[in-house]
Amino acid sequence: MARQVYINLPVKQLERSIDFFTRIGFSLNPQFSDDTAACIIIDQNLFVMLLTEAKFAGFTPNPVCDARQSTEVLVCLGCDSRAEVDAMVQKALAAGGNTYKEPEDHGFMYGHGFQDPDGHIWELIHMDVG
Repeated sequence: MARQVYINLPVKQLERSIDFFTRIGFSLNPQFSDDTAACIIIDQNLFVMLLTEAKFAGFTPNPVCDARQSTEVLVCLGCDSRAEVDAMVQKALAAGGNTYKEPEDHGFMYGHGFQDPDGHIWELIHMDVG
C-alpha cells in the first residue's frame, strides 16, 4: 500500500488560502474540509491540510509560528520539467504569492519557488536524472 502524506499548515485566512492553492492548480477535497480546515489535493497520495491557526494550535504543544518571521518547514515538490517549475511560480505570483529568491540552475537540477500568502515556502525542482 502506498503511504499518504498530509502536510499540516496553519493559515490566517482559510478562504484566502483555499483560493490561492486552487488558483495554482491544486484541488479542494470538500469531504475533509469545513470552516476550520481544508484538504488540498496535491497528488494522488499527497495532501495539504490548511488549518486555521486556532485549530492548528490544538495539535501542538508549541506556539504556532508566523511563517513570515520564522521558517517552520520547507515543502519541496518535484516537477516534470523546467517549464512546469516556471509555470507554477507564475501561477503562484498571479494568485497572491511571492518569490523569495531567483531561480537556480545546477545543470542536472533546476529549481525555483514561492511563498504562499501565509509565508510558507514551497520549493519546486526539476531533476534531469539522465
